[in-house]
Amino acid sequence: MMSDNINANKTNGADGDQPIVPANVSLPEITFRVIVLGVILTVVLAAANAFLGLKVGVTVSASIPAAVISMGILRFFRNSNILENNMVQIMASVGEALTAGIAFILPALIILHVWDRFNYWQTVITSLLGGGLGVLFTIPLRRALLQDKTLRYPEAVAIGNVLKASTKREEGDLHQLVSGGLIGGVIALFQSGFQILTDTFSYWVRSSTTIYGFGLGLSPALIAAGYIVGINVALSLLVGIFIGWLAGVPVLSWVFGLPDVETANQMAVVIWRAHIRYIGVGTMLIGGLWTLCTLFKPVINSMVMSFTAVKQIRLGQAANNLRTERDIPIHYVFISALLLLIPIFFLIANSVIPAEMNIAPGLRYFLSGFGTLYILIGGFAFCSIMAYFAGLIGSTNSPVSGLLVSALLIICLIFMAFFSLTDWDNQTKEMIGSVIAIGSMVVIGAALSISNDTMQDLKVGQIVGSTPWKQQVMLIFGVVVSSFVIPPILQLLYNAYGIGGVFPRPDMNPAQMLAAPQAGLMATVAKGVFSHQLEWNMIGVGALIAVICIVIDEFLKKQYGTRLPVLAVGLGIYLPLDSSVPCVIGGVLSYIVQYRLDRMYSYHRGKPEIEAKMNAHRHRGLLLSCGIVAGASLMGVLLAIPFAIKQSSDALRLMPDEYMSFAGVLSIVVTFILCAWIYRVVLKED
Repeated sequence: MMSDNINANKTNGADGDQPIVPANVSLPEITFRVIVLGVILTVVLAAANAFLGLKVGVTVSASIPAAVISMGILRFFRNSNILENNMVQIMASVGEALTAGIAFILPALIILHVWDRFNYWQTVITSLLGGGLGVLFTIPLRRALLQDKTLRYPEAVAIGNVLKASTKREEGDLHQLVSGGLIGGVIALFQSGFQILTDTFSYWVRSSTTIYGFGLGLSPALIAAGYIVGINVALSLLVGIFIGWLAGVPVLSWVFGLPDVETANQMAVVIWRAHIRYIGVGTMLIGGLWTLCTLFKPVINSMVMSFTAVKQIRLGQAANNLRTERDIPIHYVFISALLLLIPIFFLIANSVIPAEMNIAPGLRYFLSGFGTLYILIGGFAFCSIMAYFAGLIGSTNSPVSGLLVSALLIICLIFMAFFSLTDWDNQTKEMIGSVIAIGSMVVIGAALSISNDTMQDLKVGQIVGSTPWKQQVMLIFGVVVSSFVIPPILQLLYNAYGIGGVFPRPDMNPAQMLAAPQAGLMATVAKGVFSHQLEWNMIGVGALIAVICIVIDEFLKKQYGTRLPVLAVGLGIYLPLDSSVPCVIGGVLSYIVQYRLDRMYSYHRGKPEIEAKMNAHRHRGLLLSCGIVAGASLMGVLLAIPFAIKQSSDALRLMPDEYMSFAGVLSIVVTFILCAWIYRVVLKED
């Protein structure tokens, strides 16, 4: 299948300095079958991540599932190769990343009632511009960041190992993805479709002065996502849950009084919306600013290295001209980035700022120009930070939310300072400032998410021996394909479920609503800054919690080598229980599995063959979880079709109202069985 030169380098692969395919070997990379398969996987995985991103505010990297699926399909072609697998994985990955960037922020315009639907062409253009900038921003960073030996790129190494397995025609990986997808899809069908099961279970009790209780989330997609992110993030979420819900709801209901609603469950939700989520906002704001402070020096060094490398290339002083070191020419990158600023300017001026808003044309263009300039300068700075993060801790664990909130806060404060010189009323300042800030953040958010995954993809290319400029072409092609499929997916999900408390029709079921926590956070921060109506006391409490968590995190990191990510604590406070608890369940399950593996192989640790077996178990769990996430999320997208047609999320419901309590108990049992099944499959001896 491959030349002897390739086989000679397999032992280096993801672990050594030499690529699997040497620079002096040329193989087909962008082929017709790669494009067809890449388009299909891009659409499917983008749809799954759109649902997951709107539901809980996180997405799961599509790189490994795409690599395994393409590996399973391309094996039917005798002359396929590892570089083709890599190109398919790259295209699907960029689709997931762009979907995350758009789904995290664009719904904020719905929540702010600036838009009443996802306009197709405006969303397409926004996705194209933001995604294109994200790809272009990472090109000058590639050499510097990939040469930094302190950056380990954990996910890229894992993907490289998956692609390496494609040369051996292994079958187990695809089986794990398919079985996980079927299980996740069936459970999601019975939860959201037939409603024989439920994905949430709450029990709150009211006393004369306060309320107390708990809630569970039972979504298979979120349990699997928790398994992927691991125990550190799960415990941090649990800390946030304890602060916000188990302690926060009773205390705040006693301080502010019981809300005037019928049930204790409804009271808990009202208190969360009115007070607790602002504590989460404060925690995440300080966490994001702390992230910027800790990364300032390494990012500056990284950017200096990048521009030095760019200067050497332009002067013809590059060290070599190997196939594996050829990027898209840097002057094309700079020209393309500058050209993209022109449509971005007109997008903000004519689409983001409502046409009916009565402001002078000159001022409209000035504000649009400033937003465009901020996208260029701020976008590149934050994309550099995100690219560095991808190498440091992996793209899945990168704090996209914290960086987005930090970028939003900066532009809001700048606009607020400028608006203080005008005689506009507060309502006008709030509307103009919010929409321009959010509009700018949509483009930056898309670029940020793209740079996060793109740097991992470029590292994978370095591991396997891909040609960088061909990777970058596929990244751009992936942006184009994704941009045209994201708008109908978002509109379909909005019509079926509602987003962020906004519903397209009356009498929709709030329990089925997609919370869109990231977009809600953006809308809350932007609107609150300009209206001076943020719950600053609650935000201050959240900031204090963040400071305490940062101190604890630094202590744990230095003394015990573990972490308490402050952004995850803030997310645990901010999210509803049905979104955060299942992630905790999954994270605890991953810890139990790892503990059991350590006990199983405790007498033989250190031997290469034993470490290989343990890695095989871990890899199986990762693929199984990816399959569950993909299956359950895709089922959510498929169910959106009959929901939208019938204009009801109860269109397929089979469970009568009087038996809904039984559905909760049954769901707990099914969740336990799901966790037991994952545990058994992962620990099964080969």
